[in-house]
Amino acid sequence: MRLGFSALDLPIMSSPFKRPESILVVIYTAGGEALMLRRTRPAGFWQSVTGSLGWGESPRHAAERELFEETGLQAQGRLNDCRRTVTFPILPEWRARYAPGVRFNREHWFLYRLPGRRLIRLNPEEHSEYRWLTLTRAAGLASSWTNRNELLSLVQSVASVGHIP
Repeated sequence: MRLGFSALDLPIMSSPFKRPESILVVIYTAGGEALMLRRTRPAGFWQSVTGSLGWGESPRHAAERELFEETGLQAQGRLNDCRRTVTFPILPEWRARYAPGVRFNREHWFLYRLPGRRLIRLNPEEHSEYRWLTLTRAAGLASSWTNRNELLSLVQSVASVGHIP
């Protein structure tokens, strides 16, 4: 009998390590602009909304939480689970945050569509600036290859269907 959750959904209260699973939320407008955030650390690092899943947290819940924490925006039914993930190596300088032997992170992709630009409430501990840019310019600014790929995937969707999905 399935109870609606998996072992990953169960909290591990005693773990001092980060869960090697995260979310990426690309926020974009009907007019074809994407929101990019400049991190306070490392300097010059631009990204969409990102964040690690807590132990016992679902990807959707993490995406909704990070969306609000980083921008002040609430999901309100606009959060679209792309049902795509990518696995990438954790940079050596960040590996101490994870359990010994953990070398890869799994990232879940989400899209968040707005009718137009919004004022954004940044968390000053995480981000120092934001910009609304065309999808192509946002992809060029993205510091992470996974973020760049998701933005370019959105550009390709626009090219194939003739409008922003």
